[in-house]
Amino acid sequence: MLSVRGLSTEYAAESGQAVKAVRDVSFEVPEGKLFTLLGPSGCGKTTTLRSIAGLERPTAGEIAVGGRVMYSSAKKIFVAPNRRKFGMVFQSYAIWPHMTVFENVAFPLEVGDGKPGRSEIRERVARVLAAMALEEFTDREATRLSGGQQQRLALARALVMEPPLLLLDEPMSNLDAKLRERMRFELKRLQRELKLTTVYVTHDQAEALALSHAIAVMNEGRIVQVGSPREIYERPCNRFVADFVGATNFVAGTVAAADGDASHYRVGTDLGELRAWSMEPLGASDKVTISVRPEDIALSEARPQGANVREGQVEAKVFLGESVDFQVKVAGRTLLARAHPSLRTPIGNPIFIRIDPEKCVAIRE
Repeated sequence: MLSVRGLSTEYAAESGQAVKAVRDVSFEVPEGKLFTLLGPSGCGKTTTLRSIAGLERPTAGEIAVGGRVMYSSAKKIFVAPNRRKFGMVFQSYAIWPHMTVFENVAFPLEVGDGKPGRSEIRERVARVLAAMALEEFTDREATRLSGGQQQRLALARALVMEPPLLLLDEPMSNLDAKLRERMRFELKRLQRELKLTTVYVTHDQAEALALSHAIAVMNEGRIVQVGSPREIYERPCNRFVADFVGATNFVAGTVAAADGDASHYRVGTDLGELRAWSMEPLGASDKVTISVRPEDIALSEARPQGANVREGQVEAKVFLGESVDFQVKVAGRTLLARAHPSLRTPIGNPIFIRIDPEKCVAIRE
């Protein structure tokens, strides 16, 4: 298990002032799980990963893997990167162009401590190349592989050392959209089959949702929320998480009263009174923002039954193949809704929206 406690990292800016890149970051990754650090550029996710790898020296905190302390500011411990023996794949892959596929994968075994014998090296390289479906390219020059094959080669080179921890820094950002989607499935399969304890860094929300057992959303050097992909997407703790992880509609409002139990409320908005759900207790007159995902706004040409029903007008729509995005004007404001292509309501026609109260997330201002 990876344990990160109170990790902080600072840099000296050109002005001489300290820049706090990572601020009091704490999380745990159970053995065999994939944990993603998700956030915008400059949020501290790569610095956190590099600190775990030993490529950055933090200013405070503790990092331990399997009970072995790799870094501790209190105990004055700093294990060098090569002594940590973690696997790491960078955005650039860092493939050695003058080596074959076999030589690229074998190299870490040949230069590391306790070098195995030739037969064991061949066996371990063959095993990991087979897992990556690269066995037929053993003698090919690495630069003659496709982008997806080079990514798998970089993974193979990281895995051949049988590391206790795999660190991945935006490893799919250089791939085209279709290949990236295919590699998500491949990486997920490998991670589950080989039970690799993995920390994955990305700014791609879809990637994080597709791959992770758990996600930590970061902003301005801090972890804002940790949870499963479904929790992060459906139950954002604040406006930043709701806005960053997928598309959403924001509706400002004021709590009128509780609605049946402690987690449900009636909220006054410019769309009228809406029933909503909240992660934290709210009081009457509290200012909130309601977050509603486009796919959670049900559209119909006939008035539906239930709560949170409003009549609007189709303002615009975009055909996306598997779905259609509708812009619907309701009470003077525009909402984005996503529907099945079978709904063909023309622009300018009236349409009804219905929002399940469980999908209306009220976030305290």
